[in-house]
Amino acid sequence: MTDAPYAKRTTNPARGCLVALGAFLVVFFLPNPDGLSVEGQRLMALMVACLVLWVSEALPLPVTSVLAVAGQALIGTATIREASINFIGPVFFFVLAMFLFAAVVRQTGLDERFARWLLSKSGRGTRSIILAFMVGTAALSSIMSDVPACALWMALGLGLLERENAKPGESNFGKALMLGITIAAFIGGIATPAGSSINIMGLVMLSDLGGGSVPFLKWMAIGVPMVVALVPISWVVLLKFYPPEIDEVSENPEVEKLEKRPFSAAEIKVALIFGIVITIWILSNWFPQRLDVTMVALIGAVVLFLPGIRVISWGEASKAIGWDILLMIGGVTSIGLASRDTGLAAWMVSSIFDGADGLSVLWLVVGIGVFTVLIHFVVPIGPVVNAVMIPPIVALAMAIGQPPMLLALPVIFTASCAFLLPLDPVALITYSKGYYRMTDMLWPGLVISVFWVAILTGLMLLVAPMIGLGA
Repeated sequence: MTDAPYAKRTTNPARGCLVALGAFLVVFFLPNPDGLSVEGQRLMALMVACLVLWVSEALPLPVTSVLAVAGQALIGTATIREASINFIGPVFFFVLAMFLFAAVVRQTGLDERFARWLLSKSGRGTRSIILAFMVGTAALSSIMSDVPACALWMALGLGLLERENAKPGESNFGKALMLGITIAAFIGGIATPAGSSINIMGLVMLSDLGGGSVPFLKWMAIGVPMVVALVPISWVVLLKFYPPEIDEVSENPEVEKLEKRPFSAAEIKVALIFGIVITIWILSNWFPQRLDVTMVALIGAVVLFLPGIRVISWGEASKAIGWDILLMIGGVTSIGLASRDTGLAAWMVSSIFDGADGLSVLWLVVGIGVFTVLIHFVVPIGPVVNAVMIPPIVALAMAIGQPPMLLALPVIFTASCAFLLPLDPVALITYSKGYYRMTDMLWPGLVISVFWVAILTGLMLLVAPMIGLGA
């Protein structure tokens, strides 16, 4: 999940708004393409305008998301009630619950305790420390938001780099460490459906579009092997590109202090509650109708506030909730589902993937994975990637007689593969510290992306049919 403040990526917001308006008018008044309804063309105009605003950030991302909802009523493709119903869905409430869990984990210090413990096991070698940071980030990111996981390990990393006098922009150790934390946050987020709002949003869209549901453990059968493979691969790739200039770091007395601190009552309560929630998520694999992932997350979040347990106040929790992210997710979900209802998704299939029915499943999965990686250059926001790509991919699968999951799951997984350039809010956390330039991420990120697509393709073709996801 991405809940960081968004960095300004446009120097002229007025220009971005004008480009968005111009793009809207051009698409809106073009001759109606064959096979596309008038409503579909109007929605496409709105979608293009929103994409320009999302990418340029001429308007704050959540404001553009609100426009995506109101705009549907304005151009006559849906009533405000219909657009709003699609806005408030399971993803909205799941992300809300996970913000609450992230808040209590950070407030009680459980996240820092885990981080310090892992560092105490890594030794003083810089290469093993980078691996420990990546493993720790990926582990936290698998069960909580990518952003707090990335932010925590970045804070620990900055303290380490300052002690070693690693200068921003000059130190390869600093460059590899900051890039490693960012990349590991993205990778860890795909281990479980709960690891990222991108996952939940994609799965809900897949289900809403008639593509079927993916149980918790079946997702993990694909996600966990990817994480186990990609973390060490990414570590090796980063060290090849940016070998640390020092072999060892000095001792850190803070680790020993933390190890001697006893667990607080709040830490024990939170650990037990979260452990129970994760256990029930796994059990939902056998009872999907009764143990919905979002429902379990919401009930678990409510327990955090019960008398006798209360580990956080609502005032504290509300400050930690990324309301802007909730608005953004609602907006892109609404416009994504509208593309199905207006026929825009089906038309996009015939236009973009014309002739795909002649391709083998192997090349379809590879092509979808590669395209989803590359689309991050112009659409660097995971939820938007899902909203743009999942409806036409599901329609494509149905049109050519392939299981929708087989083609849509590569989109959902690869929507988190956003490390070609540090444009995603998760990457901007570490990028803002100056230890690496924008192009420093490109080449190692490209190599890791190739491994990502290759591993995902293999798992989708070999493992997915065995567990009922590709049949």
